[in-house]
Amino acid sequence: MKILVVEDEPTLNKIIAKRLKIEAYSVDCAFNGKEALEYLDAAEYDLLIVDIMMPEMDGLTLVKKVRSQGSQVPVLFLTALDSTQDKVTGLDCGGDDYLVKPFEFDELLARIRSLLRRSNSQQTARTQLSLADLILDTRTHQVTRNGQEITLTPKEFSVLDYLLRNQGTVLSREQILEHAWDFSYEGYSNMVDVYIKTLRKKIDKDFEPKLLHTVRGAGYVLKE
Repeated sequence: MKILVVEDEPTLNKIIAKRLKIEAYSVDCAFNGKEALEYLDAAEYDLLIVDIMMPEMDGLTLVKKVRSQGSQVPVLFLTALDSTQDKVTGLDCGGDDYLVKPFEFDELLARIRSLLRRSNSQQTARTQLSLADLILDTRTHQVTRNGQEITLTPKEFSVLDYLLRNQGTVLSREQILEHAWDFSYEGYSNMVDVYIKTLRKKIDKDFEPKLLHTVRGAGYVLKE
């Protein structure tokens, strides 16, 4: 899942991004509303975490612009403004949830999971994604096939999560790269091939049927 963190305080922005990446989210960082709009023009996100008080363009204005463009991407306001009226204003302008600083990171993660469950399809909303005997648990990050636990790196987990959410659909290298990596990554699409190769060894080599398929000239698809 791809998240955009919009927070003008560099240290907090960096801490949030680092913790989210540990949880296997792909994260981009913006430091004001105008910069966030540039990211939103270039990529699709599953969630926005937005501070309200920022230079150049504040969070409320940003979210109003996002909603005026027809986007329904979930928005979690993360701000020091803690009055009831502040919360009402944030929710009324298009926010989906509101968390006051300082906050516990476990609560932030719980809010994120809740928003993602509410906003996405029924497949996304389930805590378990599955195909044949392959099961991925989005809460525990446990992956099993035929009851055997499979150990994945955070990036392998992120790639597999994206493939499972789009099972049956051929995904290009560019699509996988965009969702599993962030804009700070300066690699190339062959990095996707490397991760697909390691995933195939882990989830397919010792099992039947084979689930991860290459579509020559198009990309990869997860299907029976």
